[in-house]
Amino acid sequence: MKKYFPILDWLPNYKKENLSGDLSAGLTVGVMLIPQGMAYSLLAGLPPIYGLYASTIPLILYAIFGTSRQLAVGPVAMVALLIASGVGALAEIGSDNFIGMAILLSLMVGVIQLSMGLMRLGFLVNFLSHPVIAGFTSAAALIIGFSQLKHLLGIDIPRGKVHETIYNVFQHFSEINWITFAIGGGGIAIILILRKINKKIPSPLIVVVLGLAVVYGFGLHEAGVKIVKEVPSGVPSFALPTLDSEVIGNLIPIALTISLVGFMESIAVAKSIQKKHRDYEVVPNQELIGLGAANIGGAFFQAFPTTGGFSRTAVNDQAGAKTGLAAIISAVLVILTLLFLTDYFYFLPKAVLASIIMVAVFGLIDIKEAKYLWKTDKKDLAMFMITAIATLLLGVEEGIAVGVGVSIIALLIKVSYPHIAELGLDKESQKLLNVNRFDDLEEFDDMLIIRPDAQLFFANSPFFQTRLKQLEAKKPNLKTVILDAKAINGLDSSALHALKDIAQEYKERGVNFVIAGVKGPVRDKLHLSGLYDYLGKENFYVSCELALDVLSGKSSDRFEKITAQKN
Repeated sequence: MKKYFPILDWLPNYKKENLSGDLSAGLTVGVMLIPQGMAYSLLAGLPPIYGLYASTIPLILYAIFGTSRQLAVGPVAMVALLIASGVGALAEIGSDNFIGMAILLSLMVGVIQLSMGLMRLGFLVNFLSHPVIAGFTSAAALIIGFSQLKHLLGIDIPRGKVHETIYNVFQHFSEINWITFAIGGGGIAIILILRKINKKIPSPLIVVVLGLAVVYGFGLHEAGVKIVKEVPSGVPSFALPTLDSEVIGNLIPIALTISLVGFMESIAVAKSIQKKHRDYEVVPNQELIGLGAANIGGAFFQAFPTTGGFSRTAVNDQAGAKTGLAAIISAVLVILTLLFLTDYFYFLPKAVLASIIMVAVFGLIDIKEAKYLWKTDKKDLAMFMITAIATLLLGVEEGIAVGVGVSIIALLIKVSYPHIAELGLDKESQKLLNVNRFDDLEEFDDMLIIRPDAQLFFANSPFFQTRLKQLEAKKPNLKTVILDAKAINGLDSSALHALKDIAQEYKERGVNFVIAGVKGPVRDKLHLSGLYDYLGKENFYVSCELALDVLSGKSSDRFEKITAQKN
């Protein structure tokens, strides 16, 4: 039971000394979550109250099913953007239909994540490589930031791509409400200053309180400053999401995207925080179950999709969270806010919520990663840039699709064109080394020694044969080819056919074909295919160095060369 209900592991053994840390962290994160939840709900195209709804039941359910004890689940900017983009293409943002689809989306995301967890499919996120995620996140952060300009400047700007938004800002420059801009710009400045002083200070809440006081005290809503207005009170009621087969079909692509991106964001931060703690382990497939349960349960209480957030999780850990009780305390604080404090948010300026979002997301622009990739791996930098540009120009869903496609293409190229080294002898160490990486190696006019650094299978067998031909062409007096197989971990039927063709061709040409350093499972395949008997056991050696010694006449020991051991 503990495997599927991790709460049964920490709750029965709860230590009193953990209570102060959990209480402090729960209250701190809860205070952060109230303004952030409302801000991210606005970003998702929903009324602010739904951000508070998404900050209650999902947190409690994750505490029951999740394996991380510090992960702060709730509304996050990335998922909010995906909701606005995906659902916004199907319904008018903010409409009842839009809200219903966003809640249904939570149920669909939960079902997908729960199913993936139960079927142990967490490995699927490996197709989202780090450069792709970094490129997508950086571009999405820009999109989110620019999408908030209309709230920050107090002007009506239609939804569009980043370049379209910038153009519209210039078009409507004369309509900017400078009071609204002062409030939003001031909010950004205050948050940044307070963060530099101490990250534990609940800067978003302070900005919300100051924004409320300024607008209410000076009556700025009458000067054109847009406010949140009516925020319903009371906890979310239980209700079944509206199920419509046509709508479900239309939402599947965005549901899959949110499921994978949300899990990636969550597992990344959960693992990074877990490294600081030794008393538990983050289990990826159980994390999928925990997030799935949180989203399914949230959907029945009017929540939109949620996942683990970077900033709140860091604060949760720094504030002393030791168990999932901290998340439950955060949820209780939000519930109390829903019951007694929503009336106070009437005069909350939307510019303040925009400032909270903009500070949060611009920290996700990964310039350091781009610089690092420029120095270390230009191919990965290309993946980063392609994903980022595609996301900016085409949209968030299309951008992540391009990123996944680029990842798969890069993987196919890598496995189809493996590294194949030509080896030469280092006279001092008597080791065989790559002739392209080491100087003063002894090479042989009548002997070719090669080492493929990958398993051989249908995708790379043709390249292996082509590369072999290229290397042979440099040795017109070729009499012996030694295949160093120590890096070959597997062979499929296509590779076995390729090796047999090579062996037959060499036999017809009178070239001796020798294989050295064969691993046990690979040798089993050679036996079953008949290739071992075709070549003869005298052409198999324990190591490439031994094969070279015997074939060059330096050693006459014929006993050691046979690979009789089972490895």
